[in-house]
Amino acid sequence: MTTRRKTVYLANAYGFSAQQRATVLPQLVAALESLGIEVWEPFERNNQTANLEEGWAYRVGQADVRDVREADAIFAVVNGVPPDEGVMVELGIAIALGKPTFLFRDDFRRATDSEHYPLNLMLFAGLPEYGWERYYYTSVEEIPSPDKELARWAAQP
Repeated sequence: MTTRRKTVYLANAYGFSAQQRATVLPQLVAALESLGIEVWEPFERNNQTANLEEGWAYRVGQADVRDVREADAIFAVVNGVPPDEGVMVELGIAIALGKPTFLFRDDFRRATDSEHYPLNLMLFAGLPEYGWERYYYTSVEEIPSPDKELARWAAQP
């Protein structure tokens, strides 16, 4: 009997930059895959850089929404001030669907009015009130940490 690997939609804007797509994104994907997770990276899955034919934007958007819906969880890169608009929409969809939510921000700038959260409080709506820090990652090295929730979630049957 084979068990299906859990899937994580990697909401990110790294694919828009050739340099980040070649250097940063592979490290992030590798760290997630080290937990035995199947990573759904939208730029790779939905050919988001091939925008040559009419209607491409609609098709890409629909494919991304479908992937967020079908993935088991979301790992959202929330860098930037403010974070990427597309990532925010994908995160909102995942939160509305009740998906397990994990946030990644290695951007040191604060983007909040809250004393409690480093970003807009709505980005934390999919996390628990207490212990949200276990769902929030500030480095690639932190991703496989057994002290964080992604590793615990990935290990559950």
